[in-house]
Amino acid sequence: MDLATLNAFIAIAELGSFSEAAIRLHLTQPAVSKRIASLEQQLRVRLFDRLGREVSLTEAGRALLPRAYQILNVLEDTRRALTNLNGEITGRLTLATSHHIGLHRLPPLLRAFTRAHPQVALDIQFLDSEVAYDEVFHGRAELAVITLAPDTRDPVRAVPVWDDPLDFVTAPEHPLAQSTGVTLADVALHPAVFPGGNTFTHHIVQRLFEAEDLTPNIAMSTNYLETIKMMVSIGLAWSVLPRTMLDDQVFRLPLPGIQLSRQLGYIVHTERTLSNAARAFMQLLDGQRDSLP
Repeated sequence: MDLATLNAFIAIAELGSFSEAAIRLHLTQPAVSKRIASLEQQLRVRLFDRLGREVSLTEAGRALLPRAYQILNVLEDTRRALTNLNGEITGRLTLATSHHIGLHRLPPLLRAFTRAHPQVALDIQFLDSEVAYDEVFHGRAELAVITLAPDTRDPVRAVPVWDDPLDFVTAPEHPLAQSTGVTLADVALHPAVFPGGNTFTHHIVQRLFEAEDLTPNIAMSTNYLETIKMMVSIGLAWSVLPRTMLDDQVFRLPLPGIQLSRQLGYIVHTERTLSNAARAFMQLLDGQRDSLP
């Protein structure tokens, strides 16, 4: 059993496909199949059931998966710990972040980091915050800068960096924008475009309506805030956007007594060794905590 074979097993388990695993690993599909066949022969068990194009873990495969993660994480932690001994800030830093934060918050920090530490190879993955959370949890990313979940449990540690106020918005010509004294109940009557139901932002807004015993009229949803802004600006629906995205394309609805906000920050896995590069980037992020908007 070697690391390449375990990586192939994990990729297939996560993606449910030999062909997609081959793409992730930059291998041919026959090469991936050969690695799994070798692993099954060594362990003398079948790890995957193959029904047509569908691939699923057998009971033995489900038992192996957490142990495979553990093996790879222990070896990666060992590598980082040994590399850290020389005190140098080098190597590869795998950083996961959301599209919104990557576009609107990180560029100055990334510029400062690359200038200060040119020996570090940055591997930046743009993912939904919820997916980035899993990347850190499973050890595929050292650090993630994301919209923080309302509750983060051990072994993941969340550190708030930016407070991100959220505003209700419509197109300037929308009926809600033309009215005065608009309430949350009035807003609920009109079609909305919401962040995807699996997102932390969706849950924040949904809880606001539930607290008022209201149900928003969600006509559409998408995980991309830039897409939501476009759909609002052409008058299709109202939505909630970070205040940093507001301009003359949208109208901010004043709702008395309602203040929404989300926390943006970074997460790490507390049971895993962080590289010197990750620690250096965390110091940059911590420096932003004194300059909340």
